[in-house]
Amino acid sequence: MRPVKTIFQLVLLLWCSFLAAADAAAACEAIREAREVTSEAIAAFAERRKMDVLTFAGYSGAQYEDPAAMLEQASRVLDARRPSQTLVNIGATAVGIGAVYELAKRKGFTTIGIVSTLARDENVALSPCVDYVFFIKDTSWGGQEEGTTRLSPTSAAMVANSSSIVGIGGGDVARDEMMAARRAGKAVVYIPADMSHQFAREKAQKQGLPAPTDFQGSAHAVLEGRK
Repeated sequence: MRPVKTIFQLVLLLWCSFLAAADAAAACEAIREAREVTSEAIAAFAERRKMDVLTFAGYSGAQYEDPAAMLEQASRVLDARRPSQTLVNIGATAVGIGAVYELAKRKGFTTIGIVSTLARDENVALSPCVDYVFFIKDTSWGGQEEGTTRLSPTSAAMVANSSSIVGIGGGDVARDEMMAARRAGKAVVYIPADMSHQFAREKAQKQGLPAPTDFQGSAHAVLEGRK
């Protein structure tokens, strides 16, 4: 027979989980609009609302070793902004840095997502906490086009439509976008963060590479210390 205290703790845990799920559902509604657009159309969207676009960049599929710490950093950034003046933009999906969408909605921000049409064509799950999804016609997921220093259409739209970018960790795509934003004279803040160590080890194993010892991502080498 279970001790009464243990049963009570279990019931309390289940109830807290239920409340947390209900709270998350209340914070996020269904996506209001998802359509293929041009970069210029996104600019017009923000201009009509007379709002700045704050973009978060970071790890997506690679995830974070410490998601709670990432969200704490993002929360501090958001607390310095006004929801009435700021659109929060990420890459439309919920994974990795996309977890900031729910946080932003809880704080009253309108959220947008700029993402490659590959996400639509491959039925990639989008965050339920992004209000407006803008698909950019692209054959890649972003970053520089192979063999060039030119950004892909998705990353070019991301940079062009960002008033400022905050990177929390990040791989090649985040690195390329933040560096391009810097060259364009836009405000870029980089905050170091480890990718998931397990993800990095599994990826290396699949590729037949030695186990990694550095988990800070390719953005770190070029952006750390450049506030």
